[in-house]
Amino acid sequence: MARQSLPTVYDPAAVEGPIYDRWLEGGYFRAPIRPGEKPFTIVIPPPNITGALHVGHALDNAIIDALIRWQRMTGRPTLYLPGTDHASIATHAKIEETLAERGTNRFEYGRQRFLELAWAWREEYGGTILKQLRRLGCSCDWSRERFTMDEGLSRAVIEVFCRLYEEGIIYRGNYMVNWCPGCHSVISDIEVEHEEVDSSLWHIAYPVADEDGQPGQGEVVVATTRPETMLGDTAIAVHPDDERYRSLVGKNCVLPILGRLIPVIADSAVDPDFGTGAVKVTPAHDPTDYEMGLRHDLPSIDVIGPDLKMTAAAGPYSGMARDACRTKLVQDLEGSGYLRSIQPYRHAVGTCHRCDTLIEPLISTQWFVRMQPLATPATAAVRRGHIRVVPEHFRKIYLNWMDNIHDWCISRQLWWGHRIPAYYCAACGRMTVAREAPAECPKCGGPVEQDPDVLDTWFSSGLWPFSTLGWPDDTEDLRYFYPTTVLSTGTDIIFFWVARMITLGLHFLGERPFEDVLIHGMVRDEKGLKMSKSLGNGIDPLDVVDKYGADATRYATLAGVAPGADTRFSYERAEAARNFANKLWNASRFVLMNLPEEMAAPSPGQVTHAGLELADRWILSRTSRLVREVQSLLEGYEVGEAARRIYDFTWNEFCDWYIEIAKIRLYGDDVGGQATARAVLVFCLEQILRLLHPVMPFITEEIWQALPHEGPSIMIAPWPAPNAELEDPAAEQAMATIMELVRSIRNIRAEMNVPLGKRADVVIQYTEEPMRQLLDSSSSYLFSLASVAHLEIAAASSLKPAQSAAAILPGLEVYLPLRGLIDLEKEAARLRKALEDTQSDLARTRERLSNPNFVSRAPEEVVAKERDREATFADSVTRLKERLRILEQN
Repeated sequence: MARQSLPTVYDPAAVEGPIYDRWLEGGYFRAPIRPGEKPFTIVIPPPNITGALHVGHALDNAIIDALIRWQRMTGRPTLYLPGTDHASIATHAKIEETLAERGTNRFEYGRQRFLELAWAWREEYGGTILKQLRRLGCSCDWSRERFTMDEGLSRAVIEVFCRLYEEGIIYRGNYMVNWCPGCHSVISDIEVEHEEVDSSLWHIAYPVADEDGQPGQGEVVVATTRPETMLGDTAIAVHPDDERYRSLVGKNCVLPILGRLIPVIADSAVDPDFGTGAVKVTPAHDPTDYEMGLRHDLPSIDVIGPDLKMTAAAGPYSGMARDACRTKLVQDLEGSGYLRSIQPYRHAVGTCHRCDTLIEPLISTQWFVRMQPLATPATAAVRRGHIRVVPEHFRKIYLNWMDNIHDWCISRQLWWGHRIPAYYCAACGRMTVAREAPAECPKCGGPVEQDPDVLDTWFSSGLWPFSTLGWPDDTEDLRYFYPTTVLSTGTDIIFFWVARMITLGLHFLGERPFEDVLIHGMVRDEKGLKMSKSLGNGIDPLDVVDKYGADATRYATLAGVAPGADTRFSYERAEAARNFANKLWNASRFVLMNLPEEMAAPSPGQVTHAGLELADRWILSRTSRLVREVQSLLEGYEVGEAARRIYDFTWNEFCDWYIEIAKIRLYGDDVGGQATARAVLVFCLEQILRLLHPVMPFITEEIWQALPHEGPSIMIAPWPAPNAELEDPAAEQAMATIMELVRSIRNIRAEMNVPLGKRADVVIQYTEEPMRQLLDSSSSYLFSLASVAHLEIAAASSLKPAQSAAAILPGLEVYLPLRGLIDLEKEAARLRKALEDTQSDLARTRERLSNPNFVSRAPEEVVAKERDREATFADSVTRLKERLRILEQN
C-alpha cells in the first residue's frame, strides 16, 4: 500500500472519535463463534448506572482492553462483554434526592411511580459511563451489552432464588442484622466498614437484688459505649474464670431506671480486661450479645426502632430519638446515683460503606443464603488451583474469608431492584415462593401479596458471568463463551463479587465462572494518598483524556503497575505519556519521510539479507527479544510492565539510537545501504506499533494506516512473534560496547565544558584485537553520534596523550585531548572557583552535621537531606579536583 503522510503534530481529539467509529463500522469488536477454537472471554465488572468514569474504572478497563486487544490480534475468538448494574442503594439515593427537592419522599410518592421515575432516570443517565468507556477506547462487543434488570437477567435472578429456596439454601428467618438508617435498609456484614472514633465509656452501677427483688447490698458496675441500649438489657455477663464475680453468677441485679430484674450469667465471650470485666447483655442490639442470648435463652427486647426512635419498651424514653435518649438517660442515671464515671474511649464502630452512616444492629425477619454448602466447592476450586488468583497472596485472603463465611442476608428494604418472589396470603398466612406470581393462594384461594423487599444487588451481579450469556436458557453464547477466561477487578470487591460469582457459577453450571482472577490495587494520588472528595485530590480521567488524549491516559494508568499493587496517578504521569506519544509520532514521521512512494508491507524476510550493519543486527535482535518479553509479561498479566518495556525500547533504543544511526546511511550515497536502513526502520516501527496497540490503540492505528501495511486495521493485524533467526547476542554485546563508548565521550565533553557544536579528536586504546576490529567497523557511529573530528585507534601500550580527559571501559581506554578544544587557562580558573565554592558548601554541611543538637532535634527527613547534600558535595569536590589535575598536566 502506498505510504501516507502524517500531520506535523499529533492531535488526539481529531483522530480518536473517527478511528473508534471506523472500528465499530468494521465490526471488529464483535465476538465470533468459531467451533473448535477456544475463546478468550472477559465480562466487564458492571459499573453502576449512577456512576461516571473514575480512575479505578480507567485502570480496570485499560487492563481488560489491553488483554482483549492482545488476544484478538493473536487470532483467538475474543469477547469483551459490557454492561451495567442497577445499583439498588445508589440509585435509590439519587431518586430520593430528586424527590426531596420536590418536597416529598418515596413513601408519599408511591412504589409504582417511584419505579417509573427510576426507569426514566436509568434511560437518561444509565449509559453515561459506558459512553465514557468508549472514549477510553474500550473494544467491547456492544451488540451484547447487558443490564442486571434486563428481562433475561431478571428471569435468571428469579430462577436462582427459587432453586436455592427449593434446595433449602435460601431461607427466611429472624436474626440480628445490620440496619443502615441512611439507606433505610439492611446491609450484609461485608458492606459494613469499621472505623475508629473518639467516644466515651460510661460506668453504670447495677444494684444486686435482694430476695424480694429489690435493690440490696452490693452492686455490679458495667462499662458501656452505648448507654441507651441498657433499656433493653436482659442480663449482666462475666467471664466464668473471673474470681471477682463468681459468687454473683446466678443472682439477679436491678436494671437502673426501669427496675427490671436481670440475671448475672457467666460466658466465655466476655473479656475480663474490658472495663470492669462485667458487661451488660442486650440481645436485640449487639451481635455478640445476640449470640450470648441464644446460648443462655435470654429474651430480646427491642428498644430502638428502624427509624432510630426509642420503642415503647424504652419506657419513659419511648418516642425519643436515639441520641436524645442517650443524653437524657445519662442525666437521669447521674441524678439517680447510678453513674459512676465517664471516661474518654476510642473504639471501632460499624458504618455503611455506601453512605458512612452509623450502623444499628437490629433483630429483623429477613431472607438469607445458607453459605456453607455453596462455599465448600468454591473454596476447593481455588485451593486446588482450578481457579487461579493473581497475585498469589490474594488467594490466601479469599480462602481465609471463605473458611469463616457467614450466611448472607440478601433482602433489602428498597423498591428499585429484583423483588423477592415470595407471596403471602392475607387469609391463611401461607407463604409461596414461585417463578410466576400466583393469582391466588394455592392453599385457601385467598388474595396474595408479594414480599415488598428486593434482593441485594450483589445477588444479581453474582450471576453475571452466565446470566449475561443467556442462562437459564441453553444458548449458543453460553455454550461457547462460558466459562470466561479471566476476571479483572479490584481488591475491594473480592468478597462482595468475586466469591459470590464463584459460588453461584459452580453451583448452577457445575463449572468455574473464570479460569483466572486478576486483582489490581487502588489508584492513589501522586503522594500515595487515597483519592477522595474531602481531600480534593481526585482526578477525573475524562479531564485527562480531554487534555492529553485517551492513549496517554491509558498509558499513564497502566505503566509500571504490578498485579495487586496500588499505583499512583497524576497529571505529570499523563504529560509524560503524552510526550511519549509525541516521540513515537515524530519518529514515525521521520521514517515515513524517508520512504519511497510505493513500498511493500515489511516482513522479517526483507531484513535478513546480507548487507546488514551491526546496528541493524542489534535493533532486529532487540526487537525480537522485546516481542518475547512482552508476550511473556502479558501471559503473566503484567500489563503495566509490558507497557514500560515497550516505552523504554521505543524511546531509548529505537528512537535515540537506531534512528540516529540510520541517518548516516539515509543521508549518504549508498543506495543499497539506504534501502536496508529503510527496511529495518519500517519493520521495527511496525513491530513496535503492534506491541503497543493494546495499550495505546488510537495513535498506533493512525500511524499504522500511514505505513506500508496489509489489512484494514492494526487491531486485527497478527500479533508479533519472536524470530530466533533475528536474535544475535554477539551483535547486542558489540553494540552495547559502542553505545557505552559514545556515552563516555559525551560525558567527557559535558564534564570538561566542551562547546556543543565543536568536534573533538578522540584517542581509543584497546587491549584485544577483536575490539580493534569492532572500532574499525563502527567508526562512522562515533563520528556521527559523539561529534568526533579525528579518531585514532591504537593498542593500549601506546603513549597516553597529554592534557586529556579519560574514561576507562572494559577492554578500552578513551582519551579526549583538550589542548585546542577548550581554553585551558580559562576552564582551569572556572574549575578552581567551582572547587572553592563546593569545598565551602561541604564544610558548612559537615559543620551542621557535627552539631549534636542539630542531629538529635531536627526532623529525621531534614537530617537525611543534609547527609545527602554532604555526599553530593564530597563527590563534586573529588570530580573537580580530577578535572583540574587533567588540565594542569604538563
